[in-house]
Amino acid sequence: MNRTTTAVQISSLKDFLVFMRSELKPKGKILTPFNVITGSVILLGAVLILYRFFMGLGSVVHSSSEYPWGIWIGFIVMVGVAFAGGAYVTAFIVYVLRGEKYHSIVRMAVLNGFLAYVFYAGAILLDLGRWWNIANPLIGNRFGVNSVLFLVAWHFLLYMLAQLVEISPAFAEWLGLKKARKFLASLTLGAVIAGVTLSTLHQSGLGALFLMAKWKIHPLWYTEFIPLLFFVSSIYAGLSVVIFIGTVSFRVFEKDRIDEEYRRSWDDIIIDLGNACAITMFVYFFLQILVLVHGKHWSLLNTGMGYWYLTELIGLLLIPGFLFSWGVKSGNPAPIRIAAVLTMIGVIINRVDYSIIAYKWYLPLSERYIPSWMEVVITLAIVFTMVWVFIWIVNRVPILKKPPQWAIEQEQEEESVERAVALGLQLGLTMADGGSSIDKEKK
Repeated sequence: MNRTTTAVQISSLKDFLVFMRSELKPKGKILTPFNVITGSVILLGAVLILYRFFMGLGSVVHSSSEYPWGIWIGFIVMVGVAFAGGAYVTAFIVYVLRGEKYHSIVRMAVLNGFLAYVFYAGAILLDLGRWWNIANPLIGNRFGVNSVLFLVAWHFLLYMLAQLVEISPAFAEWLGLKKARKFLASLTLGAVIAGVTLSTLHQSGLGALFLMAKWKIHPLWYTEFIPLLFFVSSIYAGLSVVIFIGTVSFRVFEKDRIDEEYRRSWDDIIIDLGNACAITMFVYFFLQILVLVHGKHWSLLNTGMGYWYLTELIGLLLIPGFLFSWGVKSGNPAPIRIAAVLTMIGVIINRVDYSIIAYKWYLPLSERYIPSWMEVVITLAIVFTMVWVFIWIVNRVPILKKPPQWAIEQEQEEESVERAVALGLQLGLTMADGGSSIDKEKK
């Protein structure tokens, strides 16, 4: 077992500070190519973020009056929220449907989703000209209840809180907080149900934003079913990210950071996740065909934007779907891993199409939005910082390892109580039914 999940005992603030000081020490090599490259980008991005706040939004972004947002919203938020969909899908499978087989990946998926929302909220802050107004939907100053963004803002906040509750037992295990862990674990199911509800709504809510731009989005992409398409695509997008992150994690992290039993079961889990991706991708493809037939835009397929649409639909949706199916039928994880990467690229292009490429496609290139180099660097810095935080947590908190023994015993006690309560209710109902039958016979 990991030392930090078993030996630590924190009984005072001093103990906590000493423990955190020891945990802040790097684990592993520091001067690796990955750390040097990403660290340099993060430092440059931090400087540019400070420059943006001091000098204003226009000093950093390639502004265009024709576009409401750039890649900080069109890429980080739109794509990132879809990629975080693996959190609500896996949490629903494990905690609601009781799919214990996937328990080894649920914390990884939820942690990725939680960090994604935290950092994507930061991207929203960067994109606001008057960034201090970001609290308006929360404090009641010009609520803006008629705006779709008001709904999305509240969903973002509440869903982040739900995910924090879902992942908090792992941090309690890391700190050795037995009572806190027991209390937080009791909240998990309620947090998952709330989180799934909120996530399904704001996944489609982001798509609903584009319903207000009917005449600005290319007809091949615009449909009144955009919210439904965004929701369905978030399922296979999120699961593809789980496949990708899991594959990288099981190869990169040291053996003492990942439980061997989890490592052995990973290939079987990939096949099941690939099956779910294939099903939802074919559903999405079927919906797209219905939209295309209903819209009667066949003539537009023989245009430049039409070729781009077919590339997205066939090359980055249908082909990965068949790769997923092939991997599932053959029991081979390799095609599934390739399909996951292609699917991620497809989702990135799809979201960027809606927000930038297919948005006001009729404008000449000179008037179209092209991100500045500073926007690109800040975007990469945000993504790399999230990766660093994810690595730091996995190296210390039981995310890909089994909980410490005392936490496992707590779970067993809770399951025993749940079974006893369920059995008591069943016996009570049986006795009540028996009494009703006797009363009926007497009558």
